[in-house]
Amino acid sequence: MEQNYAYPLDPSWSVAEIETVMAFLNTVEAAYEGGVAAAKVQATYQAFKRVVPAKSEEKRLGRDFARASGYQLYEVVQAALANPQGRVALTARG
Repeated sequence: MEQNYAYPLDPSWSVAEIETVMAFLNTVEAAYEGGVAAAKVQATYQAFKRVVPAKSEEKRLGRDFARASGYQLYEVVQAALANPQGRVALTARG
Protein backbone atom coordinates (compact mmCIF):
# COMPACT_ATOMS: atom_id res chain seq x y z
CA MET A 1 0.00 0.00 0.00
CA GLU A 2 1.42 3.38 -1.04
CA GLN A 3 1.67 5.79 1.88
CA ASN A 4 2.22 9.54 1.68
CA TYR A 5 2.99 11.10 5.05
CA ALA A 6 5.83 12.90 6.76
CA TYR A 7 8.04 10.97 9.12
CA PRO A 8 8.60 12.55 12.56
CA LEU A 9 12.32 13.28 12.24
CA ASP A 10 14.46 15.65 14.27
CA PRO A 11 16.45 18.07 12.08
CA SER A 12 19.31 17.99 14.61
CA TRP A 13 19.95 14.27 13.96
CA SER A 14 22.88 13.24 11.79
CA VAL A 15 22.30 11.45 8.49
CA ALA A 16 23.23 8.15 10.18
CA GLU A 17 20.77 8.81 13.02
CA ILE A 18 17.99 9.62 10.53
CA GLU A 19 18.76 6.39 8.66
CA THR A 20 18.58 4.45 11.96
CA VAL A 21 15.22 5.96 12.91
CA MET A 22 13.89 5.44 9.37
CA ALA A 23 14.95 1.77 9.47
CA PHE A 24 12.91 1.27 12.64
CA LEU A 25 9.87 3.16 11.29
CA ASN A 26 10.06 1.13 8.06
CA THR A 27 10.11 -2.06 10.17
CA VAL A 28 7.00 -0.86 12.03
CA GLU A 29 5.32 -0.24 8.67
CA ALA A 30 6.31 -3.73 7.51
CA ALA A 31 4.68 -5.25 10.60
CA TYR A 32 1.36 -3.72 9.52
CA GLU A 33 1.81 -4.26 5.79
CA GLY A 34 2.39 -8.01 5.72
CA GLY A 35 4.61 -8.93 8.63
CA VAL A 36 8.22 -8.88 9.71
CA ALA A 37 10.48 -11.08 11.83
CA ALA A 38 10.34 -10.23 15.53
CA ALA A 39 14.15 -10.33 15.61
CA LYS A 40 14.26 -7.51 13.04
CA VAL A 41 11.85 -5.45 15.14
CA GLN A 42 14.04 -5.96 18.19
CA ALA A 43 17.28 -5.15 16.33
CA THR A 44 15.97 -1.97 14.70
CA TYR A 45 14.32 -0.91 17.98
CA GLN A 46 17.58 -1.27 19.90
CA ALA A 47 19.36 0.89 17.29
CA PHE A 48 16.47 3.40 17.46
CA LYS A 49 16.86 3.59 21.26
CA ARG A 50 20.51 4.62 20.83
CA VAL A 51 19.30 7.64 18.83
CA VAL A 52 16.20 8.29 20.98
CA PRO A 53 17.09 7.11 24.50
CA ALA A 54 14.49 9.21 26.37
CA LYS A 55 11.13 7.47 26.88
CA SER A 56 9.31 10.82 26.60
CA GLU A 57 10.88 11.50 23.19
CA GLU A 58 10.07 7.95 22.05
CA LYS A 59 6.43 8.43 23.09
CA ARG A 60 6.22 11.79 21.28
CA LEU A 61 7.68 10.30 18.10
CA GLY A 62 5.33 7.34 18.44
CA ARG A 63 2.29 9.62 18.75
CA ASP A 64 3.42 11.72 15.77
CA PHE A 65 4.04 8.62 13.67
CA ALA A 66 0.70 7.06 14.65
CA ARG A 67 -1.11 10.29 13.79
CA ALA A 68 0.54 10.38 10.37
CA SER A 69 0.47 6.67 9.50
CA GLY A 70 -2.01 4.90 11.78
CA TYR A 71 0.78 2.55 12.91
CA GLN A 72 1.70 2.09 16.58
CA LEU A 73 5.38 1.74 17.57
CA TYR A 74 4.47 0.39 21.00
CA GLU A 75 2.19 -2.37 19.67
CA VAL A 76 4.85 -3.61 17.25
CA VAL A 77 7.59 -3.68 19.91
CA GLN A 78 5.29 -5.43 22.41
CA ALA A 79 4.29 -8.05 19.83
CA ALA A 80 7.97 -8.72 19.08
CA LEU A 81 8.75 -9.12 22.77
CA ALA A 82 5.80 -11.48 23.25
CA ASN A 83 6.98 -13.80 20.47
CA PRO A 84 10.71 -13.16 19.93
CA GLN A 85 11.25 -16.14 17.61
CA GLY A 86 8.20 -15.48 15.46
CA ARG A 87 6.79 -12.86 13.14
CA VAL A 88 4.96 -9.64 13.89
CA ALA A 89 1.93 -9.01 11.68
CA LEU A 90 -0.60 -6.49 12.90
CA THR A 91 -3.68 -4.77 11.49
CA ALA A 92 -3.94 -0.99 11.69
CA ARG A 93 -6.95 0.36 13.56
CA GLY A 94 -9.03 3.36 12.62
